Amino acid sequence: MITLYSFRRCPYAMRARMALRYSGVALDIVEVSLKAKPAEMLALSSKGTVPVLNVDGKVIDESLAIMHWALAQHDPQDWRLLNDPAGPAAIAELIEENDQVFKLHLNRYKYAERYPQHPMTFYRSEGEVFLGKLEGLLEQRDYLLADQPSLADVALMPFVRQFAHVDREWFGQAPYPRLQRWLQGFLDSELFTSIMKK
Repeated sequence: MITLYSFRRCPYAMRARMALRYSGVALDIVEVSLKAKPAEMLALSSKGTVPVLNVDGKVIDESLAIMHWALAQHDPQDWRLLNDPAGPAAIAELIEENDQVFKLHLNRYKYAERYPQHPMTFYRSEGEVFLGKLEGLLEQRDYLLADQPSLADVALMPFVRQFAHVDREWFGQAPYPRLQRWLQGFLDSELFTSIMKK
């Protein structure tokens, strides 16, 4: 029995759901109210954050670890880029920059009123350093690290989506045409629309 505790709009939960869906793992998804977290989830993981995957009593409570577990079950399109000697290291490096650096700027941009030391535009420009890097990676191909989607694309997409949605008008005219096209491709994909159904 496999159960995922998730919250539909959480970017960490989104990327976990996409990897699980792609890998074809059969599971139950429990939508969690962040105001009233279920006792059974808290019993599994004292962190109290989603996503939490319960695989027959084995608990995985980090989104990236859930993604890796899912791809170890089935990875039909080689999202891990195992056929590219430099692929896994490049994936790990890009995800780490997203999770450790970009996410910090995203939070401050999205909740700028909580960080009055600087105006919102300051936090946005800090985040734009990473957007510019992604735009550069997309100059040669349609995806970040290969001619196909990889774990990096799927792990980063929910966070780029969140950044874009803070001010959609700004993002729509920002100088990142390749990144805009890349994001829209994921937003329109069956993979993403299926994991976002209520």
